[in-house]
Amino acid sequence: MQPRISPVGKVLIVEDEFLVALQLEDIVSDGGHAVIGTAPDMDAVKRLGEAPDVALVDLNLRDGLTGPAIAREIAGRFGARVIYVTANPGQIDMPACTAVGVVQKPFTRQAILAAIAFALSDDVEADRPCELERLRQFT
Repeated sequence: MQPRISPVGKVLIVEDEFLVALQLEDIVSDGGHAVIGTAPDMDAVKRLGEAPDVALVDLNLRDGLTGPAIAREIAGRFGARVIYVTANPGQIDMPACTAVGVVQKPFTRQAILAAIAFALSDDVEADRPCELERLRQFT
């Protein structure tokens, strides 16, 4: 029996569509990462106790277009790298300072895992102000 490899990163999924959240959980877990939780809205994020390394954030959630504000909350509170997972990237008004990229819905397994790998890599400048045009697109 082979020893289990420990997860590479702790990932928070911010998504209100149950089936999409489950799909993301499967992709993240199968990719060797730990899913520390799924949050469908700002209230759930505010109750989060464990700090994620990476947050996959949808924009339109059950409490409205709160994804951009949630991303900024996660960045400020935990310093987690943010990857927007959305069908509407044009709705990102002001990216979180730790935002590194966008995966457009519908997404592929490869795009999600590539985005997480990039977010966890040393290639990312951790403390730079983020501008929308500098966000990396993963397809």
